[in-house]
Amino acid sequence: MSTPPDGTFTALRGQLQDAATAFADGPGALEGILRGIVDDVERAVREPLEIFPVCHHSPASALAMARRLREKQPKVVYLELCEDMAPLLTELRNCRLPVAVQAFASEIEGFPADWAPLSVVAPVTEASAEYQAIAYALDTPGVDLVLVDRSSDHVFQWETPPAADTGPDAPPADEESALHGDAVGVEIGDLRPRFAELEEHLLRHGRVRHWSEWWHQYVELPLGGSDHDTYRQVMLLIGSLFRRLAPGDQRRVRIDEDRERYMWTRMREHLAATGTDPADCLYVCGAFHAASRVAEFGVGGSDTFAISAPTPTKWRHGLIPSSHAAIEAQFGLAAGSVSIAATEWAKNLKRTGVRPYRLEGQAGTKKSSGPRKAAVPALPAAALPPADRLTGFLQRPPVLDPLDEAELLGWSVEIVRAARRGGYLASTADAIAVFETSILLAGMRDRVRPTPYDFQDAAVTCIEKEAVPGRRDVARLVEIMMGGDRIGQVGYDALPPLARDVHDRLAPLDLKLQQRGVQRALLDIAGRPELERCSDVLWMLRRLLPHGAARPIMGDRRLGERAIQESWDLALGTHQRALIELGYEGVSIEQVLEQRLRRAAYAPRATTAQVLEAVEDAILHLRSRRLADELGTRALEVLAGERSVDGAPEVLRRVRRLLAYYRTGEPVLPPWIESFVKTGYAHYCTLLPTAFTDEDATVRQVAAMLGFLFSMEGLALSLGCDRTQLELALAQSHPQEPSRTALLWAAQTHLGTLSRADLRARCEELLGNPLVVPAYPRYLSGFVHALEPVPGLADLVVEAVSNAFARLPDPVLLPWLPTLITSLRAGGAELAPLLIREAGRVFPARLAELDSWVPPWRAPQEIPALRPRQAIGAPQGVALLAAHPATCDALAELLGCAGGWASPEAAAPRGAELLAGHPETATALEALLTAG
Repeated sequence: MSTPPDGTFTALRGQLQDAATAFADGPGALEGILRGIVDDVERAVREPLEIFPVCHHSPASALAMARRLREKQPKVVYLELCEDMAPLLTELRNCRLPVAVQAFASEIEGFPADWAPLSVVAPVTEASAEYQAIAYALDTPGVDLVLVDRSSDHVFQWETPPAADTGPDAPPADEESALHGDAVGVEIGDLRPRFAELEEHLLRHGRVRHWSEWWHQYVELPLGGSDHDTYRQVMLLIGSLFRRLAPGDQRRVRIDEDRERYMWTRMREHLAATGTDPADCLYVCGAFHAASRVAEFGVGGSDTFAISAPTPTKWRHGLIPSSHAAIEAQFGLAAGSVSIAATEWAKNLKRTGVRPYRLEGQAGTKKSSGPRKAAVPALPAAALPPADRLTGFLQRPPVLDPLDEAELLGWSVEIVRAARRGGYLASTADAIAVFETSILLAGMRDRVRPTPYDFQDAAVTCIEKEAVPGRRDVARLVEIMMGGDRIGQVGYDALPPLARDVHDRLAPLDLKLQQRGVQRALLDIAGRPELERCSDVLWMLRRLLPHGAARPIMGDRRLGERAIQESWDLALGTHQRALIELGYEGVSIEQVLEQRLRRAAYAPRATTAQVLEAVEDAILHLRSRRLADELGTRALEVLAGERSVDGAPEVLRRVRRLLAYYRTGEPVLPPWIESFVKTGYAHYCTLLPTAFTDEDATVRQVAAMLGFLFSMEGLALSLGCDRTQLELALAQSHPQEPSRTALLWAAQTHLGTLSRADLRARCEELLGNPLVVPAYPRYLSGFVHALEPVPGLADLVVEAVSNAFARLPDPVLLPWLPTLITSLRAGGAELAPLLIREAGRVFPARLAELDSWVPPWRAPQEIPALRPRQAIGAPQGVALLAAHPATCDALAELLGCAGGWASPEAAAPRGAELLAGHPETATALEALLTAG
């Protein structure tokens, strides 16, 4: 790479060489850096295609851009922005700034799967040079706007995995700063030192707290009213300085130079295709790339750069709302710096009279009514050789702006008023203190005129004191007073088809859905049946959008149920970005929901419970039997492959709900759910012995397995399952932990292998053993969980708890009482109502009855002794059947016998003969009637 000959900046080179010799005791590396900076500036200003260096969201850059566009009137504007975002720029006129141009990909190919989704955003504010260039090119006939930076796909081809870009000045994350999410930010002019020691040196000697304040004080203010040549050369100088002092990260250097080769290649291709004169073009790029050392790729170069092919990833593009806080958080700027920049932009326009460019029909913009200076057409580029403006600018002492006492006094009064509204005990004396302290701080920092940052420090010092009484501290109040966090909005015409469809379908609600904040929607579905379609949309939005976008206040949607009235809190305007990104996934919310349900069901780590949830959502929101059957079949496959019982409670709850829905709403059960019950019965029987002894499995999960086996047993047996599987599984279960032991006893009682009397006896034995009493609450926890598979044991659980409170003394009862309460609350909260109902049935309803009350399990019960079979006389049975002939009629009809009793007199001899031949019938009937 050749060095340009000495010419325009000869005097500056000599001064820098003398400075390098003086500071470094002779020529060396410092001299090489300083001479290289001058070479970069001279190379850029001599380029036939004018390079315009800018800094992202810089009022000085925007002002210089507006002024230069009116002077030069270029025919082609080359802009450093992702080339695939060009079709979206015309939609900016339908939005209220700030907004961000976004490229989004949810399904990726050619990138690691854990990168998904991919998102690239380019924020646009009115006080930015790129917006001025866009507005000029789009509203000026005959002007071409060409985006020359790498595409969104190449951003991820060249970069590391996507991550939020935050710097040391980044404000804490909040709702507004999360508008861009995890998107990779694309900005024009990332002018921040990559050399940490250099930034620290600048901040320390500049007597500022963060980089945003340094830039505002030493770049924005001096360049705010400078001429074009001075602005251009200073920005090139800063870009070259930061570039040459950056750490030698070869990968980062290669990416920067490849980006510059990419952009120069695109510009040369456009010039060759259109035949445009480079003198009629303007290249807008960041100052870091404007001072490029890749000189051979200029307009006069002949080399080309091989641009790689994009991956098969399908990118969707759109506009999303942005905000000042989102830009600050994403690009590592200090809190309030973008708002201060917007205020500075308005002041510069008023002071200089420069007329900015605004897109026709742009929402949220105001046309200035002040006097305009007539634009003076510039001479041709060849008649104006570049002049050395750097030497004079660097030798000239800084221009000290006079103190604007009226402005500072207004700030002081306004912040005190805002502090009072925020709960601070501020007074007029505080306003005077803020005024004087601002001047004092500015003087200590070698500034005559206090900057907004000086004023913010003074306000915090004088007003905030020790505590923050309200939601906002004084620093935040100053940011709001200086302009606040402006939040953009994407207009209806710029929304994707899905978002417009949502707005159209919710039109009957008569709400301003694009307005930020929460709005209440009342749906009287019974009185206005057309609102049921709105209800369907709202329930799908609740399923797809973040929490708070659509929140039901009244009304619920369950399987087999439909609400007649609903009430919603809607904040679609606040969550406009999420709604827009839904439009990148499909053309309707039904399509997006179906895709997401399939994606969740077929995920590699999907569990049975998650797939059943997808089945339920397909029925609730889409009412699609086809999709429900498909996902149900997938649930069957996942269940067969699971080797743990972690999701057993959720599986049980959802299968019960789906069975109830199909049994009440369908003539027959779907084949998939029958297969699911059959497979689940064998699956849980196989895992049951291991789950009883597995330390990772909880009591609730084992109880859910038993609940599935017991509640689905009838259907499973009718489908061909064998109950012997369950009996063998329980016989092979040998738990050691008390709660699981109690759970096993309850299961054995349900199967009949353990009688209720034996279960009572075991509980009595536990209470009578002093060594087991400390573990008794854990046994009770197992009994409580047993109510899930065996709800008929509720009376025994109440009895067990009551016996413990009745028999144990206070020194024994009180130590383990907290354990009992926490066990019941942690593991059996949903089963507590069953115990409460059973206790309410057993215990007396009035306090006066308590003294004479005897528990049912303590009351003497008269159990008639069974007589031998020979003692059952035929005449007694004959008399009973003769008195109640309907019993035999029902039995005969059940067995398929025809006929009936001829008469009571004729029935007696026939009944006696029948009972004499088959006495087992009367014996079994007597046992059944006396079993209670």
